[in-house]
Formats: sequence, C-alpha cells, structure tokens
Amino acid sequence: MIADFDMSLVDWSRAQFALTAMYHWIFVPLTLGLSFIIAFMESMYVKTNKPEWKKTTKFWMKLFGINFAIGVATGIILEFEFGTNWSNYSWFVGDIFGAPLAVEGIMAFFMESTFLAVMFFGWNKVSKKFHLMSTWLVAVGSNLSALWILVANAWMQNPVGMHFNPDTARNEMLNFWDVLLSPTAMNKFSHTITSSYTLAAVFVIGVSAWYLLKKRHIDFAYRSIKIAAIFGLVSSLFTAFSGDTSAREIVRDQPMKFAAMEGLYDGGEGAGLVAFGIMAGEKVNNNDNMKEFNLKIEIPNLLSYMTYMRKDAFVPGINDIINGYTDAEGVVQPSFEEKRRQGVLALNALKDYKEAKKTKNDSIMKSSEKTLRENYDYMGYGYFKDPYETVPPVSLSFYTFHIMVGLGMMFILLFILSLIYQKKKVLENKRWFLKSAIICIPLVYIASQCGWIVAEVGRQPWVIQDLMPTKAAVTHISTGAVQLSFFLFLSLFTALLIAEISIMIKQIKLGPKNQ
Repeated sequence: MIADFDMSLVDWSRAQFALTAMYHWIFVPLTLGLSFIIAFMESMYVKTNKPEWKKTTKFWMKLFGINFAIGVATGIILEFEFGTNWSNYSWFVGDIFGAPLAVEGIMAFFMESTFLAVMFFGWNKVSKKFHLMSTWLVAVGSNLSALWILVANAWMQNPVGMHFNPDTARNEMLNFWDVLLSPTAMNKFSHTITSSYTLAAVFVIGVSAWYLLKKRHIDFAYRSIKIAAIFGLVSSLFTAFSGDTSAREIVRDQPMKFAAMEGLYDGGEGAGLVAFGIMAGEKVNNNDNMKEFNLKIEIPNLLSYMTYMRKDAFVPGINDIINGYTDAEGVVQPSFEEKRRQGVLALNALKDYKEAKKTKNDSIMKSSEKTLRENYDYMGYGYFKDPYETVPPVSLSFYTFHIMVGLGMMFILLFILSLIYQKKKVLENKRWFLKSAIICIPLVYIASQCGWIVAEVGRQPWVIQDLMPTKAAVTHISTGAVQLSFFLFLSLFTALLIAEISIMIKQIKLGPKNQ
C-alpha cells in the first residue's frame, strides 16, 4: 500500500489542470452551440435566398471563428497535461482513455477542420448547397469531438468495459461499446452538449439585445433572436431532462458525489430536497469540510421521489456511505472500512504478484491474482486511512450545483419571453428585458463553469472512481516546476481570454453591416 504522497505536488497539479480545463471550457460551449445556430441560419438563407440571412450567418460565423481558434489552443495544452502532470494515471488507463481521444483526433477533428476552410472561405467559390453541407459538417464534427472527449471523461467517473492486467499494471479495454454506450457517457454527453447549446443561444440573444438597445440592426437582431430562442428553449428543456436523468444515475454510481451536491449528511427514507441553503453552521463530525445549514428551504420527500420515483425511497447521506447502508433497491453497500480492507488486499496482492513473477513462483502468482481480482473493485480505497478523505468539498459541490440549476431555470424563462416578445415585435420596447438578456451572457458562463465544477470536484478524491485516487495519479516531478508552469499558463490563458473578448467586442460594435 502506498502511504507517502507529496500533497503539495498533488494540489498544484490539480490546480494547473483545473486552470487549463476551466479556461478551455470558456471557449468550447460557444463553439458547440454557435456552430448549429449558424447552420440553421444558413439553411434559412439557402431556403429563402434572402441576402439578409447570408449577412446574419456571416456575422455570427466570424464570432464563431474567433472563439474556435482560441479554444483549439487551450485544448491542445489540456491533452498534453495528461502526460506531463498525470503520467501515473496515463499509464494506468492509457489503453482505454487513449482510444476515444484517438478517435476524436482521427475522425471528428479532421472532419471539422477540413470543412471549416470551406465554411469560411468557400462563399461564392462553391455552390450554396455544398457550402451549407460544409457548415453542417463543421457543426457535426465539433460535437463529435465533444462526444469522444466526454466518453473518456465518463469512463473515469464510471469505469466499465475493461479488465486489469497485473502483468502490465494497466487497465485494458474488453468492450468498446460498453465504454461508448454506458449510461454515464450518454447522460454526460447529452447534458453537456445541450447546456452548451443553451449557452450559445443566450450569447446570441444577449448580443442581439444590445443592438436593439442601441436601435441598430433591428431586423438582424429579430432574426437572430428568433433562431436562438427556439434553439435555446428546446436545448434548455433537454438539458433539464438529461440533468434529472444524470442525477438518478449518479446516486447509484457515485453516491458520495450526489450526497455532496445535495448537502445530505444523514440520509433516510422520504429525503427532502434542499431548494436553497446556506452552509455556515457548526462542523459535522468535527470535520472542516462539512458544515451544518444555517438556513435552508427544504421540500419534503422530493429528493427520494426524484432519484427513485418513490417518495419513501432511501437516499444515502455522507455518513451512511461511510458507515455502510442498504440502498433503495435492497442491495447492501459496504462501509468505508470494508472497502479499505479490500483495497489494501488488492494493492498487496498486486505487489506480491509482481515479486512472484520475478522469481517465477507460479503458485503465488495464481493466488495473488485471485485475491487481486476478488478485491479490485475497491483497490483505490487502499490509499486512504481516514474515511473523510473520500468526501469531496461539500460546500463547493452544493453551491455550484444549486447555482447551475437556478440559473438554468432562469434561462428557460429568458427563451420563452424572447419568443413571446419577438412574435409581438415589441422587443425593442422592453428595455428591462434587453438589459436582462445582456446580463445573462456572463451568468450563462458562470452556470456552465459551475456544471464542470460539480462534475469534477464532486468526484474527488477520485481520478478514476474507486480505483485510483488523485494523489496516486500524479507525475513525480518537482512542485516548483508545476508552480512555474501554473503561473505561465495563467498568464497565457488570461492574455488569450482578454484578446478574444477584445476582438469579439470590436466585431460586435462593427456589426453585421460590414460582413
């Protein structure tokens, strides 16, 4: 069992990866959603042959291009960090994790980049229909890129379709389709891309609202809002539906994450849903990471009903998961101590297997492998002594989850009102609404970032659920090197973000008349 870790190195490696991922995620959602909005707009141009739709398409296409270029730069750095900062992780799961990333590069990225050139430079050089097809293929390609990356991420949260090879100490893929079509992967993909569509739709409505406030490009703004509001309303409803489905999947596969999201310390039958809460009270179990609610608004029985469709279903809290419990389906879930016992057995068996292999002791190899297989599912628990090390940051998980949900509901209202006012042709008279739509642009980015914080912080301390903790995944390099690269990336990404915002604002001020 590995006992000693440089937690400073672990924390700085996590901070660097979080920094890169969060900056990268500023650019990705707009790319995913705006590509489809542009495709719909160009479809209207091809259908109606009205030059106004072409002008509208080209304006949003220019903003898409600015965002896409910077997003690619941050994404490349993010993938390199798996090798530079997380080499133990890459070795442990490279045979599985690398497969969807390779497919993303070979199939999706090449298709996306090939037709991107036609989309931007093919106006009046290829036929309208071929140009439209290129635009649609860019949209499909960018979303296929997201699919493979999200499949890889989902496998980390729910490892399926593989087995562990003790000879190489690596996980190997047994069934590609189990990895691709796991409920975790499908839920993560549908929820992530539809939330990205929502972000892009809010962005288009907010920018268009600015034109209406300035009494500029009125017809352009109405056309843009119509497409974005329809697209956004459908997307946001699917986001809510997929989020509900994801929650039911998380409570089964990642119950500790779910308990942290809901601020649930002690579970029970008929668990209530905390609609609003402030965590600033006394420590729970004398743990700094767990604080009582000073204030909360709770809806009785709703959490049980939402997770198991029964108002009397048992929903486990953090303490239940640590101490062991019987879930709503009657399955006994082991305690932390039992999981740790199995984890220690698995780690020691792997060590014994390697030593026996060196001495060619077949009997010890066989017995060690048998012990390893029997206890492998909880191998990662062998790295922990304190059960509360397996509890994610509760307050951060709770607040980000509830901010995301609350803002998501507000965006649904934004789309509904946009459609109503657009149809009545009174948008330019609703100055309060137009100002609110502009304010929603930063708010939708906050909601998007909160979603990823919930997903990634909520599963800590695991880099692979139950199998490898984050502290065992890092590369053994100096903490100083990670600190230096952290601040270099911080400076670089901040400069890129400032550059993008400046260029975007400049293009928005110029408006579609110059397209």
